[in-house]
Amino acid sequence: MALIQMEFKSETLKRTVPVNVILPFEKFKGPFPTLYLLHGLTDNCNGWLSYSRIRLWAEDSGLAVVMPSRENSFYMDILVKDGCLGDFGEYIGRELVEVTREIFPLSHKREDTFLAGLSMGGFGACRNALKYCDTFGKAAILSGALHIYEYPVDWVETEGNILGEVRNFGNPEETRDTDRNPRTLIKAIQIDPAKQFPAFYVACGLQDHLLEANRSIAKALAEAGADVTYEEGEGIHDWYFWDEYIQHVLKWLDYSARE
Repeated sequence: MALIQMEFKSETLKRTVPVNVILPFEKFKGPFPTLYLLHGLTDNCNGWLSYSRIRLWAEDSGLAVVMPSRENSFYMDILVKDGCLGDFGEYIGRELVEVTREIFPLSHKREDTFLAGLSMGGFGACRNALKYCDTFGKAAILSGALHIYEYPVDWVETEGNILGEVRNFGNPEETRDTDRNPRTLIKAIQIDPAKQFPAFYVACGLQDHLLEANRSIAKALAEAGADVTYEEGEGIHDWYFWDEYIQHVLKWLDYSARE
């Protein structure tokens, strides 16, 4: 198994960006099924490696795992297009996939390409799997920070706004019908016969303050026709829950390991 820490100049983000890649080449042969795994608020590309056992499980299963850093962006495109920050959603949904496929022996098949994340990364996985549904065949949301459009405005502006992250969405009431809202993307797939929903796995702890938002989005996806697996279990918004449930995600992906 190789753990590769790399940087490249992102055209989308207009800067050099770090990426960690797990490649289980010693036991398995490519092209590898690939999980693009997103971190949460205040974290970076080292989070999953530091606080979970994803490296061990990827080595045993034959799954390539790509872990980018995306700051506190919520993995969305910026609202100010003439600025220097770049589009974080397009980076995840298009450029990162293209670059890693060019460098590493990764499968180019939709059914082998997965997106997952925790908290802010759970929102990013939901939003970008819907936005780029032609790329990702499955997506997993762990304790997703899906509250911005699901909870009352007063709660979002206070309890759900730890670092001022609501500003990433502009005025939520004004952007509710844009592609910043997963529900808008759900509707767009429903009315487009050329589009197909990814399959979704959603899990959240019973003591998590984001539980109702995760229940709500899982229900909306299922009612729209997506294949949804939903789980709840004892736990709060922490790494004990995410380390346990990323194992559930890997089992749910149900890909065939290559030898």
